[in-house]
Amino acid sequence: MNVELQKIGMVAAALGVALIVAFILTPVVKVLAQKVGAVDVPKDNRRMHDHPIPRMGGLAIFLGFLISALVFVQITPQLRGMLLGAVIIVVLGIFDDIYSLRASFKFVVQIVAALIAVCSGNIIQIISNPNVFSSNPYWDLGWLAYPVTVIWIVAITNAVNLIDGLDGLACGVTTISSMTLLVIALVVGEPQVAFLVAALVGGCLGFLPYNLNPAKIFMGDTGSTFLGFVLAVISVQGLFKLYTIISFVVPFLMLGLPIFDTAFAFIRRIAHGQSPMHADRSHVHHRLIDMGFSQKQAVAVLYIISAILGLSAVVLTTGGPEKAMLLLLALCAAGAVAGRIFLHNNEKKNGAVPEDRPSGDGKEDGE
Repeated sequence: MNVELQKIGMVAAALGVALIVAFILTPVVKVLAQKVGAVDVPKDNRRMHDHPIPRMGGLAIFLGFLISALVFVQITPQLRGMLLGAVIIVVLGIFDDIYSLRASFKFVVQIVAALIAVCSGNIIQIISNPNVFSSNPYWDLGWLAYPVTVIWIVAITNAVNLIDGLDGLACGVTTISSMTLLVIALVVGEPQVAFLVAALVGGCLGFLPYNLNPAKIFMGDTGSTFLGFVLAVISVQGLFKLYTIISFVVPFLMLGLPIFDTAFAFIRRIAHGQSPMHADRSHVHHRLIDMGFSQKQAVAVLYIISAILGLSAVVLTTGGPEKAMLLLLALCAAGAVAGRIFLHNNEKKNGAVPEDRPSGDGKEDGE
């Protein structure tokens, strides 16, 4: 019991150190971003803000995470590889926030960073077989482990980056996903993974007060790609190596929102004959804004969806797939009913009236 309490205390300390460092450094990074020209100027309808806002705030998250990880986590080849890859991602993000680099160049550098992490031992070697009727419960990926892991890391890196479209969205969703992974790591007895994730949660929580609507600073690609990269590598260390059903399902539940949004965006763009990397205004958060939600409401809805998926992942880990599926269905049904009630009230507030009454000026609540 004392050992468990000590472990939880260390996790809390790792979280606290990262939180304090990120919280203190964010104003410093804001001044630095303004001096080097890392400022987001609204120039198209994808931007939700109407005035220039400094970005590159992810540097504060990274420094909080790095200091906490170096203090509380045992240095292993896997950790060194992850940190080296993360440094490359952060440096790339800083230059992108200042100079707006080409997508193709960023993609190549992301692959290099992923390869460094993979060659250091962060590899998805065995996953559970998604075919529950198969006599073989596990898949040994063999030589495919290397390309599969690289694809996973690069995909999640970009998935988190793509949902960074509203104040506090990517940071908050990453916090929820990280807390899910933290609970799972404690439940299955992975203390090193728990310390790492706690440092990531702390860095996000320290930055979040400055990033909530109305945001004083954006994390930029410096933060969103770093968060995606670290989450992807930690999931390889802490989830995929578990020889159970959760090794396949849990990472996809935990990161369900960014994975769904990215997959839907790629399918939509390819169907329209566009490049998958072509920017547009049809992400989930944009659709919520177009439906009449304010930024705060849209972010709250996506936080709830992420929390539902995260809670389902935790239940799947501790209670089995049947309980997790029932919980997911029940929460989705409750969310659908609540959403319908909200939309009905929102329509009435915005001027929608019954058909047997004269209609007034319908004013859409857009931002």
